[in-house]
Amino acid sequence: MLNKFCKKPLYEVTRTLAKVAMGAEKADLVIKNARLVNVCTCEIQERIDVAIAEGRIALVGDADHCIGGKTKVINAAGQYIAPGFMDAHIHVESSMISVGEYARAVVPHGTTGIFMDPHEICNVCGPEGVKAMIDDAKRSPLKAMSNVPSCVPAVAGFEDTGSHIGPDEVREMMTWDGVMGLGEMMSFPNVLGAEENIHGELAETLKADQVITGHYSVPDTGAGLNAYIASGIRCCHESTRAEDVLEKMRRGMYALMRYGSAWHDMPVIIRAILDNQIDDRFACLISDDTHPDTLINEGHLDHIVRCAIREGLDPVKAIQYVTINPATCFRMDHEMGSIAPGKCADIVFFSDLNDIRITRTIIDGEVVAENGAMTVKIGQSRFPASVYDTMHVGHPVTAESFRIDAPDGGDTVKARVIEIIPNRVGNYERILDLKVKDGAVEADPGQDVMKMAVFERHHATGTKGVGFVKGFGFKKGAMAQTVAHDAHNLLVAGTNDEDMALAANTLIECGGGMCAAADGKVLALVPLPIAGLMNDLPVEQMAKLVNDLSIAWKEMGCVINSPYMTMALIPLACLPELRLTNRGLVDCRTFSFAELFVQE
Repeated sequence: MLNKFCKKPLYEVTRTLAKVAMGAEKADLVIKNARLVNVCTCEIQERIDVAIAEGRIALVGDADHCIGGKTKVINAAGQYIAPGFMDAHIHVESSMISVGEYARAVVPHGTTGIFMDPHEICNVCGPEGVKAMIDDAKRSPLKAMSNVPSCVPAVAGFEDTGSHIGPDEVREMMTWDGVMGLGEMMSFPNVLGAEENIHGELAETLKADQVITGHYSVPDTGAGLNAYIASGIRCCHESTRAEDVLEKMRRGMYALMRYGSAWHDMPVIIRAILDNQIDDRFACLISDDTHPDTLINEGHLDHIVRCAIREGLDPVKAIQYVTINPATCFRMDHEMGSIAPGKCADIVFFSDLNDIRITRTIIDGEVVAENGAMTVKIGQSRFPASVYDTMHVGHPVTAESFRIDAPDGGDTVKARVIEIIPNRVGNYERILDLKVKDGAVEADPGQDVMKMAVFERHHATGTKGVGFVKGFGFKKGAMAQTVAHDAHNLLVAGTNDEDMALAANTLIECGGGMCAAADGKVLALVPLPIAGLMNDLPVEQMAKLVNDLSIAWKEMGCVINSPYMTMALIPLACLPELRLTNRGLVDCRTFSFAELFVQE
């Protein structure tokens, strides 16, 4: 696959690299006295030099003959060096910051490349939103390789989005600079059912010789998984059981093990590798979704690598999972993912192999970050006007908007309730008795049950789904957010209708975001004017806003980690078991609408 993400293509610089390796020309940069984490052979090599020219590696070994009067020399002094880290599956929008600002946050932590799937903004703004993300990435040294969103909407017929993607759009977008493949194919029932439109998207990707990324979230390792992989899908990040990871790798599928701000699947599913004597070339570590406070306080892939090492994974293997393995997954290992002659000079430095803390990041042979800070400037974002002003609910939202009429005249009703699973993407369907007051079904904080609504906010259709959710611990108040995967409609949940209306209207007025309200007051607000998903503020300011939101949630009684991310998945109708979209409750085991109330 032709690499468009490095400083210069290899075909332009082969003569220069050969001359530098032989000493006939001198290197631009030489790293001396390093301990090389060789991901090609899974070993540590002592006292290694690396000679770099034209942004690429010319020589690995003894580079004394490559040093001239103008050569910059970095004495590693026994520090480890490894290839730059790459995230094989990431939604930048989930960090609520622009791509350029995201780069400023992650590059000092050793991330030199990401394979981003901008399907969040695509659900709101369509292909123009994807183009805006690709363009914004160009102002930073981070190699932001993009996948074309595949499922807009995520599950057709069950939700309303701001745009639509089909085979024609995929065909066009595959020609764009910056595109590497097809984003996660969430519509796995249509893949298995050989639905024409979905397989048309797969066909357009394959005809473009690009990679198809996956999303196979059901606990199935039989015929369905085989059909999914046979359709050309190369990787999957939705495993929640060790046996899923093992079977996917056995079938030649890359298993992307997730450890984000909210989704902590990796410690469970990594047992597939730790407990079995298998070749792990198909294993990768990814973040999927990471909030700004996590990036500031914990890090990015370096944090995930540290967590994997604590689980018992060999450190060199952990580094392979964020370097050569993702590069190979995306068929870019001939250009990236290892410190070897001819490869792009993306290199990180650290001192402790068992507690990896990045001290220096090099991209294309240039030092871009040292000691936790960027050493190069990142320009201002220039998002087009079309990605702003995306709140189009089309009708007033009042306390009455959240009334849920009881189906009969009794004092209680049996209702389907969504029960969340903290730190996991799945949920449970529960049948609970809920109280009726004045003919309406109420929230029940005593059972940890909140009322919930999803309003369509793209085309002012007026559609609305209502339901109940359990597991957040709210004792009072309400929350609202336009980060509501994947259609990103207006999601509101709370213990009382008045606070729910206040939170909803606060977001309508500010252009989207996340809001917490209680006792008639706004406790915290994270404005996200870019598609209702992002802000172009510095990551530190966004981290402060998100932290203030976390404090407000705790004040209202919430007890779980990253609650806004867990809340954001409630409308995602491709994850089991029960979800709520603007069209109603969806049973994601049968892919059919479900009645809110259960008749005895």
